[in-house]
Amino acid sequence: MLKLCCLTLLLGSLSVSAATSKDLIKSTESWDGNKLPAYSLTQPEVTIKEIVIAPGEKLPWHQHPVINAGVLMSGELMVYTKEGKRKHLKAGEALIELVNTSHYGENISEEPAKIIVVYIAEAGKKVTVIED
Repeated sequence: MLKLCCLTLLLGSLSVSAATSKDLIKSTESWDGNKLPAYSLTQPEVTIKEIVIAPGEKLPWHQHPVINAGVLMSGELMVYTKEGKRKHLKAGEALIELVNTSHYGENISEEPAKIIVVYIAEAGKKVTVIED
């Protein structure tokens, strides 16, 4: 009986878990509905950035010459284009960014907005170009 109790306790303590996978976002388009450009790379380079934007802060107008996507980890962002399009992003949401399109983001929350962004570019090339 004691052996059975010990075996039951041992087996009960071994937690069986399985990894899960969930697509946060998947698309052939950026958030404004434009098709992502086709391009090939001689030597791909992956960059993962953590960008933290203070409450009320507005980023400068900029463009990304490469495909990139991100997940907002905290805060809220509003992203604007010169054409008047905008995207409201809340913590936990993902987006596929604009490519070669002028835009800027603004933290519209009371806490820092932290976004993790993944860029795929030609090795050594800029992933963001700030406009004058």
